[in-house]
Amino acid sequence: MAIHSIFDYTSLRTEFEKSGISDHFIPLIWKHVVQNPSCDLDSIPSLPSAAYPLLRSKFRSMTSAVSSAVDSKDRVTTKLLIRLQNGTSVEAVIMRYDTRLGKYDGKPRPGGIRSTLCVSSQVGCKMGCRFCATGTMGFKNNLSSGEIVEQLVHANRFSKIRNVVFMGMGEPMNNYSSLVEAVQIMTGPPFQLSPKRITVSTVGIIHAINKFNDDLPNVNLAVSLHAPDQEVRCQIMPAARAFPLTKLMDALLSYQASSNQTVFVEYIMLDGVNDQEQHAHQLGKLLENLKSVGYTCCSVLYKLDILFILCLFVLFWQVVNLIPFNPIGTSSNYKTSKDQSVKKFQKILRGNYNIRTTIRQEMGQDISGACGQLVVNLSEQRSAGGASLLTDIEDLHIR
Repeated sequence: MAIHSIFDYTSLRTEFEKSGISDHFIPLIWKHVVQNPSCDLDSIPSLPSAAYPLLRSKFRSMTSAVSSAVDSKDRVTTKLLIRLQNGTSVEAVIMRYDTRLGKYDGKPRPGGIRSTLCVSSQVGCKMGCRFCATGTMGFKNNLSSGEIVEQLVHANRFSKIRNVVFMGMGEPMNNYSSLVEAVQIMTGPPFQLSPKRITVSTVGIIHAINKFNDDLPNVNLAVSLHAPDQEVRCQIMPAARAFPLTKLMDALLSYQASSNQTVFVEYIMLDGVNDQEQHAHQLGKLLENLKSVGYTCCSVLYKLDILFILCLFVLFWQVVNLIPFNPIGTSSNYKTSKDQSVKKFQKILRGNYNIRTTIRQEMGQDISGACGQLVVNLSEQRSAGGASLLTDIEDLHIR
């Protein structure tokens, strides 16, 4: 019999309904588990007597465990390796940003440390993006909503999480039902995250984008564009063949019109592939229609800085970050764009198309926390359980 995470809402509600137990007890259970992650479910107070044997036989407070946690030297990032009950593992990354850094209006900024969690939605990925180590490793399985939420529970023990981005392993919209349920859990009690502080990144699964606003209103949508035309996009993102660029842009226009939300466009800079002046002009023109509906942020991934995601939440209404590609070893033939190419690309987007863009320094490399750098313990995982450990945080793509 499969053991479910206590955070698998649909399974828990179904079992409660069968036993005549009100689902009003579910938030109480979750609150206790969040406060006591390794607790015995029998220890949860004030439940109907029929609930305890049911919970004991079919659920666990946590079905996953943190195998390792590595901090960067500056303690800005923490990389978690999380082992699932089926023997596979995923990565989650905690990113911290001190809002007091710098000045505002000539005065010190108020605030303090804010933490963002990058979560995985799948073990592996079907998309096969050629610039991403995870994409070259194939697909193992979807995570349940509970396994996604458990990443947040684990992370909260290291740092109070304020923002969540679905930019770890996997294509979130290829695991749509678990994605939606996980976000709904995160935005309800006891987590109570604001939907506006959650971002879901996708390569452009059109049928999922079409229902995204209805299912998850006010949640941010980020699209991994990575090329301004269909031909180049298919070269570096084979899955793009199923999602023609014209249809994708139509879907984004419809989404933006119905949601009145910013669409964040992610663009990884690959030397000689998609970083030339004509590509910048093509991208600017492609985004003009989106800009006519609402403000568009465009992010060009430069050295895949994991801290960039967090900075997004502070600056996304004001600035776009350019982050050229960080090579991922023998699994990729791509190279990092030259600095002058990145700056020229930035100048064109800013000057010609009024898309605000900046170039951000890389951070977090000392713990292999950037995209494509997390292929660790792969042979050990395979020999132990036969399943591929996809330890790359997939597309740290942002606005």
